[in-house]
Amino acid sequence: MTAPPSSVPPPRPAPPSHGLSDGAMGTSDLAFFVVAAAAPLTVMAGVAPLAIGMAGRAAPFGYLLSGLLLIVFAAGFTAMSRFVRNAGAFYAYIGRGLGRPAGAGAAYVALFSYNAIEVGLLTAFGWFTESGFQDLTGAHVPWWIWASAGLAAIGVLGYLKVTLSAKVLGVALVLEVLVLLVFEAGVLAHGGGPKGLDLGAFSPAHLGGSGVGGMFVLAIGAFVGFEATAIYAEEARRPERTVPRATCIAVAFLALFYTFTVWMIINAYGGGRAQEVANGQGGADMVFAATERFTGAWAADCMYVLIITSAFAATLAFHNGAARYFYALGRQGLLPARLGTVSARTRAPAAAVVAQSAVALAVIVVTVISGADPYSVTFLWSSGSGILGVMLMQALAALAVYGFFRRDRRAMPAWRVVAAPALACGGLAVMIVLVCVHLDLLTGAPAGVNAALILPLPVLFGAGMGLALRVKGQDPAAYERLTTVDAERV
Repeated sequence: MTAPPSSVPPPRPAPPSHGLSDGAMGTSDLAFFVVAAAAPLTVMAGVAPLAIGMAGRAAPFGYLLSGLLLIVFAAGFTAMSRFVRNAGAFYAYIGRGLGRPAGAGAAYVALFSYNAIEVGLLTAFGWFTESGFQDLTGAHVPWWIWASAGLAAIGVLGYLKVTLSAKVLGVALVLEVLVLLVFEAGVLAHGGGPKGLDLGAFSPAHLGGSGVGGMFVLAIGAFVGFEATAIYAEEARRPERTVPRATCIAVAFLALFYTFTVWMIINAYGGGRAQEVANGQGGADMVFAATERFTGAWAADCMYVLIITSAFAATLAFHNGAARYFYALGRQGLLPARLGTVSARTRAPAAAVVAQSAVALAVIVVTVISGADPYSVTFLWSSGSGILGVMLMQALAALAVYGFFRRDRRAMPAWRVVAAPALACGGLAVMIVLVCVHLDLLTGAPAGVNAALILPLPVLFGAGMGLALRVKGQDPAAYERLTTVDAERV
């Protein structure tokens, strides 16, 4: 007996041949993409010691508070993701909630920021690989050769089906998390360090220290990339469910994992001594040294190798994200239309992948010709600018959630689409001010350079708004289409 027509859900229309690969990614694929973009091993082994050096025992609580702020942000962000499904995530969200000119401005800032982070990570990958390969074999191969080889591999993966990238990221992520879990298990097996488990590290009383503001700069930057779940909404299965789930899983995992790992690093040295070690000559290697002491040299050696794969995985994740911004903006006429096309065979944004690869290659060439250090200049400077840009987009997106639901809450609870976005926007605004004031902690650069790294963000935002207004005057129909392309209507 056939069911009555009213009980049969309408079939999902077949995806168009010119769109991205519809329904290719599930919740786990999305989560792998965004957690790998955060590069947990690189953050914990390379950045967490700096945060401990600034804030001491307050560092675990700082990572926890940063994670809680972004969980609040994710509450509103994922509410909007049920109604907006566009590969240019920040562009579409901000355009729907704050108006098309603001969306266009956000598009250029987001594209710049993802590019800046991706090219910085690529040079860091080359730098890590040069050092690691020389330690293992004694042979010296320049960083730019490794970076170019990594770029070629990333370009190929970006051109192929998106699910292959998800599998590569999944393997890399599991390995880097596993080696950190081995370290943590070693510390716990020894009773938590020289003085046992330091539960006092989670006391808010430690937040009054002089270095806490700088620590928050590093802590909030450690989460950059989790918001990219929305970029893949057009390629996700049941995006109204998979995008919110993957976002919540990613940010919750990162918040808990970062907090626990930083706490274990402090326990490994003792609450009082950890800050002293972090600020000393061995601070850069304190996680590797603790891993060797508590679990053996084999684990430390694995960590040295896996930090290379961590950088590669993060570069791949940001490369794919930046390429999809190129694609979304090309499709809507804010960049050359060729960028808004896909490969007929793999349904990947092929032209955008090539453009993104060309940008990264140009940065490698400029770094080599100028003689700049690939880590302390290209990586740190570009990451500082990119992280600040993403934080700015997050704050505007939180404000856009309120704007989107202001007239019609669409059955969403007020705490999720009013209170949570307002709290997240306010918290992120405070964090943005802290980052601007303490940007030298991220970049290691003088004040003039830091000002130059911040300047492109307002300039690009203004240029995007100006372009949208020009489109409005010249082609009102094209202007009305801005930020309105969703996966169902591509």
